[in-house]
Amino acid sequence: METNTPTWDDLRVLLAVHRHGSFLSAGRELGTSTSTVARRIEALESALGSTLVHRSSAGTSIEPDALRLVALAEELEHGLEAVRRDSGGQASRLAGTVRLSVGDGFVRAVTQGLADFRRKHPETCIELMSESRLADLARREADIGLRTTRTESQVLIERRLGVLRLGLYASQSYVERRLRSARLRPGDFERHDFIGHSGPAARQKVGEDWLVARGAKHFPFRSNSMLAIVEATERGQGITMLAEVVGRELDRVVRIEVDEPPPSVTVWLVYHRELRQVPRIRAVAAALEELFLQRVGAG
Repeated sequence: METNTPTWDDLRVLLAVHRHGSFLSAGRELGTSTSTVARRIEALESALGSTLVHRSSAGTSIEPDALRLVALAEELEHGLEAVRRDSGGQASRLAGTVRLSVGDGFVRAVTQGLADFRRKHPETCIELMSESRLADLARREADIGLRTTRTESQVLIERRLGVLRLGLYASQSYVERRLRSARLRPGDFERHDFIGHSGPAARQKVGEDWLVARGAKHFPFRSNSMLAIVEATERGQGITMLAEVVGRELDRVVRIEVDEPPPSVTVWLVYHRELRQVPRIRAVAAALEELFLQRVGAG
């Protein structure tokens, strides 16, 4: 008997159309022709008895009722990628791929630490994703995450790495133009420019709330990119709040002293419960813990 249940081959075509907004772009992504994409979508619509894709001169869009199929396709994709990372039969217990999800403020330090790790264990491959969003570790979008918020998921394990201390920084040119010395006193915040963070990380909200509570009003430059924030700070666009571990490695900025210490945030290492006995996951997690102790301290 013929079944109307969509297969992965069906769903991956629908997912590609959703992501790329046209049959042409979806076909390029899948390595097939536009006509083949159109036929696969039409066959899927016929099998399910409903319209999945709206076609117009402006392109294509997924019908609201079809979004649950897109979500299913994404879940299958993450699962298949996790199987790929977990598969092996390799001679070494540490062989395979570990995918990490971290905020871009952690990227440089984590890259340095994992480069040292790979010199000792070259059989372990690393996929490092720098993200402003939080990858869904419960669905195995990544294997390990560094987080500044607690998880509520029962399938995830989180280990406290320590406390990330924050500080205020500005370029020497900004200090010379706007400050008599590298110090902000109560009442000074209102008249200064600050570089704002945009994004979901807890340390960003905590930092900005602290500044606003002390009178900060002017945020003429914002970004969710740490590279952009550092560049804007170095070019004298204002004062910004950075993790001390980042700020102390920058040659072109100076620490701004304040009467009351800026806030701190706790950093957590998070991974799926099913991965707790996987040797390469345990090894990379241990390397990250050691890195944090060396660079930041347990706090």
